[in-house]
Amino acid sequence: MATAEKSAVIAEMTENFRKSTATVMTEYRGLSVTQLKELRRALGPTTTYKVVKNTLSRLAAKAAGVEGLDEMLKGPSAIAFIEGDAVESAKGLKNFAKDNPALVIKGAYMDGKVLSPKEILRLADLESREVLLAKLAGAMNASLSQAVYLLAAPLAKTARALGALQQQKSQEN
Repeated sequence: MATAEKSAVIAEMTENFRKSTATVMTEYRGLSVTQLKELRRALGPTTTYKVVKNTLSRLAAKAAGVEGLDEMLKGPSAIAFIEGDAVESAKGLKNFAKDNPALVIKGAYMDGKVLSPKEILRLADLESREVLLAKLAGAMNASLSQAVYLLAAPLAKTARALGALQQQKSQEN
């Protein structure tokens, strides 16, 4: 690869590292081209999966300020650059690895931290962002409904007491 090509690849990968919410390092040895296409589809439209050269990846990660990937970038490597929901992509990787044991998850980098393969699998077990937000909204709605009921109850009680007092006064007259 010529120096200009290497520089272009490093610049592109540096930009991918900067844009990504998470990056997952994998070993793809033993996967066919067809299986790699299936994996790319399984990861979804917000994830870019690229077979990379380790030396260029290290240089790009360093340029992007990503530390701690050197141990993961040994042997045949591919990186999933995740720009969307990391949970969805982690689920895609986990499910694909279940059906294709040749795919080995080496680790990840997310929110300034290096993650182990076990942590990635735990991330895959989480519910999606949309489901978690829906559950939070439901819990908040239930809390608000309960608060409205609690605030309205004394007023209703007072109104009934005043109505009874008024009725009692009208019967006395």
